Amino acid sequence: MFLRFFYFQKMAKIPSLFFTLFYCFLFNFVPIWTAYFSQFSSLRQPDRDPCYDSAGRPVRCVPDFINAAFGKPIVASSTCGTNGKPSRFCLLEESPDGTMRERCEICDAEDLSLAHPAQLLTDLNNPDNLTCWVSEPTTTTTNISPLNVTLTLNLGKKFESNNRGRTWIPMQFYSSQCENIYKRPKDAKITRENEQEARCTDARSLSPLSNRIAFATLEGRPSALEFEQSPVLQDWVTATDIKIVFNRLSTDQNQIYWLEENIQRFRRDNNNSIFEIGEENFLNSKFGEQMLKERYFYAMAELAVGGRCKCNGHASRCVIDRMGRYACDCKHATTGLDCEKCRPFHYDRPWARAGADDANPCIGISFKNNFQVWVPLPSLIFFAFLPLYFFNFYPINNSK
Repeated sequence: MFLRFFYFQKMAKIPSLFFTLFYCFLFNFVPIWTAYFSQFSSLRQPDRDPCYDSAGRPVRCVPDFINAAFGKPIVASSTCGTNGKPSRFCLLEESPDGTMRERCEICDAEDLSLAHPAQLLTDLNNPDNLTCWVSEPTTTTTNISPLNVTLTLNLGKKFESNNRGRTWIPMQFYSSQCENIYKRPKDAKITRENEQEARCTDARSLSPLSNRIAFATLEGRPSALEFEQSPVLQDWVTATDIKIVFNRLSTDQNQIYWLEENIQRFRRDNNNSIFEIGEENFLNSKFGEQMLKERYFYAMAELAVGGRCKCNGHASRCVIDRMGRYACDCKHATTGLDCEKCRPFHYDRPWARAGADDANPCIGISFKNNFQVWVPLPSLIFFAFLPLYFFNFYPINNSK
Protein backbone atom coordinates (compact mmCIF):
# COMPACT_ATOMS: atom_id res chain seq x y z
CA MET A 1 0.00 0.00 0.00
CA PHE A 2 2.85 2.40 0.82
CA LEU A 3 4.55 1.79 -2.52
CA ARG A 4 1.38 2.34 -4.50
CA PHE A 5 0.65 5.58 -2.62
CA PHE A 6 4.19 6.80 -3.26
CA TYR A 7 3.85 5.98 -6.98
CA PHE A 8 0.61 7.89 -7.36
CA GLN A 9 1.98 10.89 -5.50
CA LYS A 10 5.00 10.99 -7.80
CA MET A 11 2.82 10.65 -10.88
CA ALA A 12 0.61 13.50 -9.74
CA LYS A 13 3.53 15.89 -10.01
CA ILE A 14 3.99 15.13 -13.71
CA PRO A 15 2.22 17.76 -15.85
CA SER A 16 -0.93 16.35 -17.44
CA LEU A 17 -0.07 17.55 -20.92
CA PHE A 18 3.40 16.00 -20.77
CA PHE A 19 1.93 12.68 -19.54
CA THR A 20 -0.53 12.49 -22.43
CA LEU A 21 1.96 13.50 -25.13
CA PHE A 22 4.57 11.07 -23.81
CA TYR A 23 2.28 8.05 -24.11
CA CYS A 24 1.02 9.12 -27.52
CA PHE A 25 4.62 9.43 -28.74
CA LEU A 26 5.52 6.05 -27.25
CA PHE A 27 2.72 4.13 -28.92
CA ASN A 28 3.13 5.92 -32.24
CA PHE A 29 6.80 4.95 -32.15
CA VAL A 30 5.88 1.24 -32.09
CA PRO A 31 5.41 0.89 -35.90
CA ILE A 32 8.82 2.51 -36.50
CA TRP A 33 10.44 0.19 -33.96
CA THR A 34 8.77 -2.85 -35.49
CA ALA A 35 9.70 -1.87 -39.03
CA TYR A 36 13.34 -1.43 -38.04
CA PHE A 37 13.70 -4.90 -36.55
CA SER A 38 11.59 -6.60 -39.23
CA GLN A 39 14.37 -6.06 -41.76
CA PHE A 40 16.53 -8.55 -39.86
CA SER A 41 13.82 -11.20 -39.64
CA SER A 42 13.31 -10.92 -43.40
CA LEU A 43 16.87 -12.14 -43.96
CA ARG A 44 15.64 -15.68 -43.18
CA GLN A 45 13.26 -16.98 -45.82
CA PRO A 46 10.23 -18.38 -43.95
CA ASP A 47 8.70 -21.70 -44.91
CA ARG A 48 5.93 -21.04 -47.41
CA ASP A 49 2.46 -22.23 -46.51
CA PRO A 50 1.42 -24.83 -49.14
CA CYS A 51 -2.09 -23.35 -49.06
CA TYR A 52 -0.84 -20.08 -50.61
CA ASP A 53 1.33 -19.34 -53.61
CA SER A 54 4.41 -17.11 -53.62
CA ALA A 55 2.20 -14.05 -54.06
CA GLY A 56 0.02 -14.96 -51.09
CA ARG A 57 -2.94 -16.08 -53.19
CA PRO A 58 -4.96 -19.08 -51.89
CA VAL A 59 -4.36 -22.37 -53.69
CA ARG A 60 -5.68 -25.88 -53.20
CA CYS A 61 -3.69 -27.84 -50.60
CA VAL A 62 -3.96 -31.35 -49.17
CA PRO A 63 -2.31 -33.20 -46.27
CA ASP A 64 0.34 -35.82 -46.93
CA PHE A 65 -0.65 -39.35 -47.92
CA ILE A 66 -0.04 -41.55 -44.87
CA ASN A 67 -0.80 -44.95 -43.38
CA ALA A 68 -3.87 -43.86 -41.45
CA ALA A 69 -4.02 -47.14 -39.54
CA PHE A 70 -0.53 -46.95 -38.05
CA GLY A 71 -0.66 -47.00 -34.27
CA LYS A 72 -4.46 -46.92 -34.19
CA PRO A 73 -6.26 -49.38 -31.87
CA ILE A 74 -8.25 -52.20 -33.47
CA VAL A 75 -11.18 -53.94 -31.83
CA ALA A 76 -11.37 -57.67 -32.61
CA SER A 77 -14.44 -59.75 -31.84
CA SER A 78 -12.25 -62.83 -31.36
CA THR A 79 -8.63 -63.26 -30.26
CA CYS A 80 -6.88 -66.48 -29.40
CA GLY A 81 -6.02 -67.24 -25.79
CA THR A 82 -8.49 -64.75 -24.28
CA ASN A 83 -11.09 -67.22 -22.98
CA GLY A 84 -9.31 -67.78 -19.70
CA LYS A 85 -6.99 -70.48 -20.97
CA PRO A 86 -4.35 -70.89 -23.69
CA SER A 87 -5.41 -72.19 -27.08
CA ARG A 88 -3.56 -74.18 -29.71
CA PHE A 89 -3.52 -73.50 -33.43
CA CYS A 90 -1.75 -75.39 -36.19
CA LEU A 91 -0.41 -74.47 -39.60
CA LEU A 92 0.54 -76.61 -42.54
CA GLU A 93 3.80 -75.62 -44.18
CA GLU A 94 5.41 -76.98 -47.30
CA SER A 95 8.86 -78.36 -46.63
CA PRO A 96 11.76 -78.03 -49.10
CA ASP A 97 11.10 -81.55 -50.37
CA GLY A 98 7.52 -80.60 -51.26
CA THR A 99 5.79 -82.49 -48.47
CA MET A 100 3.33 -80.86 -46.08
CA ARG A 101 4.38 -80.56 -42.46
CA GLU A 102 2.40 -79.40 -39.49
CA ARG A 103 3.56 -76.66 -37.11
CA CYS A 104 1.53 -75.95 -33.99
CA GLU A 105 1.81 -73.03 -31.56
CA ILE A 106 0.29 -72.07 -28.23
CA CYS A 107 -1.52 -68.73 -27.91
CA ASP A 108 -1.83 -67.21 -24.44
CA ALA A 109 -3.06 -63.64 -23.94
CA GLU A 110 -1.49 -63.57 -20.47
CA ASP A 111 2.00 -64.16 -21.88
CA LEU A 112 3.25 -61.36 -24.14
CA SER A 113 5.64 -63.72 -25.92
CA LEU A 114 2.74 -66.03 -26.84
CA ALA A 115 -0.04 -63.47 -27.35
CA HIS A 116 -1.45 -62.46 -30.75
CA PRO A 117 -3.62 -59.37 -30.06
CA ALA A 118 -5.18 -57.17 -32.73
CA GLN A 119 -2.86 -54.27 -31.89
CA LEU A 120 -0.09 -56.15 -33.69
CA LEU A 121 -1.87 -55.36 -36.96
CA THR A 122 -1.01 -51.66 -36.82
CA ASP A 123 2.37 -51.71 -35.08
CA LEU A 124 5.72 -51.07 -36.75
CA ASN A 125 6.33 -53.71 -39.40
CA ASN A 126 9.70 -55.23 -38.52
CA PRO A 127 10.90 -57.92 -40.97
CA ASP A 128 13.14 -59.33 -38.24
CA ASN A 129 10.24 -59.70 -35.82
CA LEU A 130 7.08 -60.53 -37.73
CA THR A 131 3.90 -60.46 -35.67
CA CYS A 132 0.26 -61.25 -36.38
CA TRP A 133 -3.24 -61.33 -34.95
CA VAL A 134 -4.89 -64.74 -34.58
CA SER A 135 -8.54 -65.39 -33.79
CA GLU A 136 -9.68 -68.06 -31.38
CA PRO A 137 -9.73 -71.44 -33.19
CA THR A 138 -13.37 -72.39 -33.59
CA THR A 139 -15.27 -75.65 -33.78
CA THR A 140 -16.48 -75.95 -37.34
CA THR A 141 -17.53 -78.33 -40.01
CA THR A 142 -15.28 -78.78 -42.98
CA ASN A 143 -17.38 -76.33 -45.01
CA ILE A 144 -18.77 -73.42 -43.00
CA SER A 145 -17.64 -71.45 -39.97
CA PRO A 146 -20.46 -70.62 -37.54
CA LEU A 147 -18.82 -67.37 -36.44
CA ASN A 148 -18.41 -63.99 -38.10
CA VAL A 149 -15.17 -62.52 -36.81
CA THR A 150 -14.75 -58.76 -37.18
CA LEU A 151 -11.88 -56.27 -36.98
CA THR A 152 -12.91 -52.65 -36.47
CA LEU A 153 -10.52 -49.74 -36.99
CA ASN A 154 -11.41 -46.22 -35.88
CA LEU A 155 -9.40 -43.64 -37.82
CA GLY A 156 -10.36 -40.80 -35.48
CA LYS A 157 -11.35 -38.55 -38.38
CA LYS A 158 -12.74 -38.56 -41.89
CA PHE A 159 -10.20 -39.91 -44.35
CA GLU A 160 -10.52 -39.56 -48.11
CA SER A 161 -19.25 -45.13 -42.77
CA ASN A 162 -19.28 -41.25 -43.10
CA ASN A 163 -20.98 -41.07 -39.68
CA ARG A 164 -18.34 -42.52 -37.35
CA GLY A 165 -19.40 -46.13 -37.35
CA ARG A 166 -23.17 -45.71 -36.88
CA THR A 167 -23.90 -47.27 -40.27
CA TRP A 168 -21.69 -49.38 -42.51
CA ILE A 169 -21.43 -49.39 -46.28
CA PRO A 170 -19.72 -52.37 -47.97
CA MET A 171 -16.78 -51.41 -50.15
CA GLN A 172 -15.46 -54.78 -51.33
CA PHE A 173 -16.18 -58.51 -51.06
CA TYR A 174 -13.61 -61.29 -51.45
CA SER A 175 -14.78 -64.82 -52.03
CA SER A 176 -14.24 -67.80 -54.28
CA GLN A 177 -18.05 -68.15 -54.39
CA CYS A 178 -19.37 -64.63 -54.96
CA GLU A 179 -22.76 -65.72 -56.26
CA ASN A 180 -23.43 -68.34 -53.58
CA ILE A 181 -22.17 -66.42 -50.55
CA TYR A 182 -22.84 -62.74 -51.31
CA LYS A 183 -25.33 -62.93 -54.20
CA ARG A 184 -23.06 -60.77 -56.33
CA PRO A 185 -21.52 -61.47 -59.72
CA LYS A 186 -17.80 -62.01 -59.80
CA ASP A 187 -15.81 -58.95 -60.96
CA ALA A 188 -18.89 -57.01 -62.05
CA LYS A 189 -18.28 -54.07 -64.35
CA ILE A 190 -18.56 -50.64 -62.72
CA THR A 191 -20.30 -47.88 -64.69
CA ARG A 192 -21.03 -44.24 -63.92
CA GLU A 193 -24.45 -45.32 -62.72
CA ASN A 194 -23.12 -47.67 -60.00
CA GLU A 195 -19.78 -46.13 -59.00
CA GLN A 196 -20.60 -46.53 -55.31
CA GLU A 197 -21.29 -50.25 -55.59
CA ALA A 198 -19.05 -52.85 -53.97
CA ARG A 199 -17.56 -55.55 -56.19
CA CYS A 200 -16.82 -59.17 -55.38
CA THR A 201 -13.45 -60.64 -56.32
CA ASP A 202 -11.73 -63.98 -55.84
CA ALA A 203 -8.83 -63.03 -53.57
CA ARG A 204 -6.89 -66.14 -54.51
CA SER A 205 -6.64 -64.87 -58.08
CA LEU A 206 -5.06 -61.59 -56.91
CA SER A 207 -1.98 -62.82 -55.06
CA PRO A 208 -1.95 -66.59 -54.69
CA LEU A 209 1.67 -66.67 -53.51
CA SER A 210 2.11 -63.61 -51.29
CA ASN A 211 -1.20 -63.81 -49.41
CA ARG A 212 -1.44 -60.03 -49.72
CA ILE A 213 -4.63 -58.26 -50.72
CA ALA A 214 -4.57 -54.64 -51.89
CA PHE A 215 -7.86 -52.81 -52.35
CA ALA A 216 -7.84 -49.49 -54.22
CA THR A 217 -11.00 -47.47 -53.69
CA LEU A 218 -10.89 -45.76 -57.09
CA GLU A 219 -9.71 -48.68 -59.20
CA GLY A 220 -12.12 -49.36 -62.02
CA ARG A 221 -14.30 -46.32 -61.21
CA PRO A 222 -15.02 -44.40 -64.46
CA SER A 223 -14.93 -40.96 -62.80
CA ALA A 224 -11.59 -41.54 -61.08
CA LEU A 225 -9.79 -39.14 -63.44
CA GLU A 226 -12.40 -36.48 -62.65
CA PHE A 227 -12.29 -37.03 -58.90
CA GLU A 228 -12.38 -33.32 -57.96
CA GLN A 229 -15.59 -32.88 -59.94
CA SER A 230 -17.25 -36.07 -58.66
CA PRO A 231 -19.09 -35.67 -55.33
CA VAL A 232 -20.15 -39.31 -55.66
CA LEU A 233 -16.56 -40.60 -55.57
CA GLN A 234 -15.51 -38.06 -52.96
CA ASP A 235 -18.15 -39.52 -50.69
CA TRP A 236 -17.23 -43.07 -51.71
CA VAL A 237 -13.61 -42.80 -50.60
CA THR A 238 -14.42 -41.04 -47.30
CA ALA A 239 -14.35 -43.13 -44.12
CA THR A 240 -14.08 -42.56 -40.39
CA ASP A 241 -14.12 -46.26 -39.46
CA ILE A 242 -13.19 -49.44 -41.31
CA LYS A 243 -14.56 -52.87 -40.51
CA ILE A 244 -13.23 -56.16 -41.86
CA VAL A 245 -15.64 -59.07 -41.54
CA PHE A 246 -14.52 -62.69 -41.91
CA ASN A 247 -17.75 -64.47 -42.81
CA ARG A 248 -16.51 -67.89 -43.75
CA LEU A 249 -13.40 -70.02 -43.48
CA SER A 250 -11.95 -71.12 -46.77
CA THR A 251 -11.60 -74.87 -46.77
CA ASP A 252 -8.15 -75.79 -47.95
CA GLN A 253 -8.54 -79.25 -49.45
CA ASN A 254 -4.81 -79.86 -49.05
CA GLN A 255 -5.28 -79.76 -45.29
CA ILE A 256 -8.17 -82.20 -45.43
CA TYR A 257 -6.21 -84.58 -47.65
CA TRP A 258 -3.20 -84.22 -45.34
CA LEU A 259 -5.39 -85.06 -42.34
CA GLU A 260 -6.93 -88.10 -44.02
CA GLU A 261 -3.51 -89.39 -45.08
CA ASN A 262 -2.23 -89.03 -41.54
CA ILE A 263 -5.29 -90.79 -40.14
CA GLN A 264 -4.38 -93.79 -42.25
CA ARG A 265 -0.75 -93.53 -41.15
CA PHE A 266 -1.76 -93.27 -37.48
CA ARG A 267 -4.00 -96.32 -37.84
CA ARG A 268 -1.21 -98.29 -39.42
CA ASP A 269 1.37 -97.27 -36.81
CA ASN A 270 -0.96 -97.86 -33.86
CA ASN A 271 -2.59 -101.08 -35.03
CA ASN A 272 -6.02 -99.42 -35.37
CA SER A 273 -6.26 -99.04 -31.59
CA ILE A 274 -6.75 -95.27 -31.72
CA PHE A 275 -9.71 -95.32 -34.06
CA GLU A 276 -12.36 -97.52 -32.55
CA ILE A 277 -15.14 -95.47 -34.12
CA GLY A 278 -13.97 -96.10 -37.66
CA GLU A 279 -12.06 -93.98 -40.12
CA GLU A 280 -15.14 -92.77 -41.99
CA ASN A 281 -16.57 -91.13 -38.86
CA PHE A 282 -13.33 -89.77 -37.48
CA LEU A 283 -13.80 -86.20 -38.70
CA ASN A 284 -17.14 -86.06 -36.88
CA SER A 285 -15.74 -87.46 -33.65
CA LYS A 286 -14.70 -85.30 -30.69
CA PHE A 287 -11.02 -86.04 -31.31
CA GLY A 288 -11.29 -85.34 -35.03
CA GLU A 289 -13.25 -82.16 -34.41
CA GLN A 290 -10.51 -80.93 -32.08
CA MET A 291 -7.86 -81.57 -34.74
CA LEU A 292 -9.91 -79.61 -37.27
CA LYS A 293 -10.55 -76.83 -34.78
CA GLU A 294 -6.84 -76.23 -34.39
CA ARG A 295 -6.65 -75.57 -38.12
CA TYR A 296 -9.70 -73.33 -38.48
CA PHE A 297 -8.96 -69.79 -37.40
CA TYR A 298 -8.40 -66.39 -38.95
CA ALA A 299 -5.03 -64.67 -38.94
CA MET A 300 -3.64 -61.45 -40.33
CA ALA A 301 -0.14 -60.01 -40.14
CA GLU A 302 -0.62 -56.36 -41.06
CA LEU A 303 -3.36 -53.85 -41.83
CA ALA A 304 -2.39 -50.67 -43.67
CA VAL A 305 -4.84 -47.99 -44.78
CA GLY A 306 -3.38 -45.47 -47.17
CA GLY A 307 -5.15 -42.14 -47.10
CA ARG A 308 -5.00 -38.48 -46.29
CA CYS A 309 -7.08 -36.33 -43.94
CA LYS A 310 -10.18 -35.03 -45.65
CA CYS A 311 -9.81 -31.25 -45.52
CA ASN A 312 -11.65 -30.35 -48.73
CA GLY A 313 -8.53 -28.72 -50.19
CA HIS A 314 -8.29 -26.09 -47.44
CA ALA A 315 -5.51 -27.52 -45.22
CA SER A 316 -2.08 -29.06 -45.66
CA ARG A 317 -1.96 -30.96 -42.37
CA CYS A 318 -4.03 -32.38 -39.53
CA VAL A 319 -3.40 -31.59 -35.86
CA ILE A 320 -4.86 -32.38 -32.46
CA ASP A 321 -7.25 -29.57 -31.56
CA ARG A 322 -8.02 -28.14 -28.12
CA MET A 323 -10.68 -30.79 -27.54
CA GLY A 324 -8.27 -33.63 -28.30
CA ARG A 325 -9.78 -34.37 -31.71
CA TYR A 326 -7.88 -35.03 -34.91
CA ALA A 327 -8.77 -32.01 -37.05
CA CYS A 328 -7.62 -30.13 -40.11
CA ASP A 329 -5.44 -27.05 -39.65
CA CYS A 330 -7.79 -24.98 -41.79
CA LYS A 331 -6.75 -22.11 -44.05
CA HIS A 332 -8.61 -19.94 -46.59
CA ALA A 333 -10.84 -18.53 -43.79
CA THR A 334 -12.49 -21.94 -43.33
CA THR A 335 -13.13 -23.83 -40.11
CA GLY A 336 -14.46 -27.15 -38.80
CA LEU A 337 -12.96 -30.60 -38.36
CA ASP A 338 -12.86 -31.00 -42.15
CA CYS A 339 -12.71 -27.28 -43.11
CA GLU A 340 -16.29 -27.81 -44.19
CA LYS A 341 -17.61 -24.31 -43.42
CA CYS A 342 -16.60 -20.66 -43.43
CA ARG A 343 -15.39 -18.76 -40.42
CA PRO A 344 -17.79 -16.27 -38.83
CA PHE A 345 -18.10 -13.03 -40.81
CA HIS A 346 -16.74 -14.72 -43.95
CA TYR A 347 -20.00 -15.51 -45.68
CA ASP A 348 -19.79 -13.23 -48.71
CA ARG A 349 -20.00 -16.31 -50.90
CA PRO A 350 -21.06 -19.89 -50.13
CA TRP A 351 -18.48 -22.37 -48.89
CA ALA A 352 -17.03 -24.64 -51.58
CA ARG A 353 -14.41 -27.34 -51.83
CA ALA A 354 -11.08 -26.11 -53.20
CA GLY A 355 -10.32 -27.08 -56.77
CA ALA A 356 -7.26 -27.09 -58.99
CA ASP A 357 -8.33 -23.89 -60.76
CA ASP A 358 -9.96 -22.08 -57.84
CA ALA A 359 -9.15 -22.49 -54.14
CA ASN A 360 -12.63 -21.14 -53.30
CA PRO A 361 -11.55 -19.32 -50.13
CA CYS A 362 -14.23 -17.91 -47.87
CA ILE A 363 -14.47 -14.12 -48.20
CA GLY A 364 -14.97 -11.73 -45.32
CA ILE A 365 -17.57 -8.99 -45.05
CA SER A 366 -16.79 -6.16 -47.47
CA PHE A 367 -17.95 -2.56 -47.25
CA LYS A 368 -18.86 -0.65 -50.40
CA ASN A 369 -17.93 2.76 -48.96
CA ASN A 370 -14.34 3.92 -49.20
CA PHE A 371 -13.32 4.22 -45.57
CA GLN A 372 -10.98 2.32 -43.35
CA VAL A 373 -12.82 0.08 -40.89
CA TRP A 374 -9.94 -0.73 -38.55
CA VAL A 375 -8.29 2.17 -36.73
CA PRO A 376 -4.52 1.72 -36.22
CA LEU A 377 -3.67 0.87 -32.65
CA PRO A 378 -1.45 3.97 -31.94
CA SER A 379 -4.16 6.31 -33.18
CA LEU A 380 -6.74 4.47 -31.11
CA ILE A 381 -4.61 4.91 -27.98
CA PHE A 382 -4.06 8.60 -28.78
CA PHE A 383 -7.77 9.29 -28.98
CA ALA A 384 -8.32 7.29 -25.80
CA PHE A 385 -5.83 9.34 -23.79
CA LEU A 386 -6.79 12.74 -25.18
CA PRO A 387 -10.00 13.09 -23.10
CA LEU A 388 -7.99 12.35 -19.97
CA TYR A 389 -6.09 15.58 -20.45
CA PHE A 390 -9.19 17.74 -20.69
CA PHE A 391 -10.99 16.10 -17.78
CA ASN A 392 -7.82 15.71 -15.69
CA PHE A 393 -8.93 12.13 -14.84
CA TYR A 394 -5.99 10.21 -13.35
CA PRO A 395 -5.83 7.40 -10.76
CA ILE A 396 -4.06 9.48 -8.11
CA ASN A 397 -4.57 9.69 -4.43
CA ASN A 398 -5.43 13.28 -3.49
CA SER A 399 -5.88 12.55 0.17
CA LYS A 400 -3.32 14.17 2.38
